[in-house]
Amino acid sequence: MNIMNNQEIKKSIKKGPWKTLAIVTGILVVIVLFKPWVQVGAGERGIVLNFGAVQDKVLNEGIHFRVPVMQEVVLMDIKIHKAVTDAASASSDLQDVALSVALNYHILPEKANLVYQTIGVEFKERMIDPAIQEVMKAVSARYTAEELITKRPAVSAEMQESLTRRLLLSNISVDAFSIVSFSFSKIFTDAIEAKQTAEQNALKAKRDLDRIRVEAEQTIAAATAEAEALRLQKMNISPDLIELRKIEANLKAIEKWNGILPQVTGAGAMPFIGVSDLKKN
Repeated sequence: MNIMNNQEIKKSIKKGPWKTLAIVTGILVVIVLFKPWVQVGAGERGIVLNFGAVQDKVLNEGIHFRVPVMQEVVLMDIKIHKAVTDAASASSDLQDVALSVALNYHILPEKANLVYQTIGVEFKERMIDPAIQEVMKAVSARYTAEELITKRPAVSAEMQESLTRRLLLSNISVDAFSIVSFSFSKIFTDAIEAKQTAEQNALKAKRDLDRIRVEAEQTIAAATAEAEALRLQKMNISPDLIELRKIEANLKAIEKWNGILPQVTGAGAMPFIGVSDLKKN
């Protein structure tokens, strides 16, 4: 009897570690299968569902525990996203306008559960694109086609303000907005180019006219100054001045004389004969 009891004890001791290992393994398998935890990554929020019902609590980044079977956690991306949308609209003067805009946006982190509950994860297709289309058409209709070009910053600011108000109602925040391009019909584009060319030509003609006017004024001023100088000179002329000018002319002539007397003086004059010989004597 004692021998048999000892053998049974030894067998049970040998089976003990294997039984413990089997239990631990079973627990690990259950944990892996039911996964009672969830990891929320950077730029994400966790939406808690109790048997499919959205809860008020929003899970931040990190590891969180959940009740298996009963609770499910859906991850929502709250990072900034970019949407480029094209739309066709009309200006206030009934010109066809094709616009392309770029929008940066993100969902409000603390309202991620409401976005999931009311819109779902496809909020771009369901909310962003339709809102952009409607705002672009509404704002474009308040400007003429030419104003859409000349007042582009104001048009962009008005579109961004309208989109911000509209999307904030759906717990979506607008980070940045920009108009990528405006496109009009070929007829209108040609008309704009012709108008700009005419304005440039008119500006050039005005500049040329101003230049000619200035040059004419300068010529008149120079002529007036010259006439005034001549008038003053005439006022200063006197018989004494005339006599002085004659004397000055004679002195200059004497300075230039080389000492040789002319051989003939006048039409009926007699030639000077032997003058040089007289000078030698």
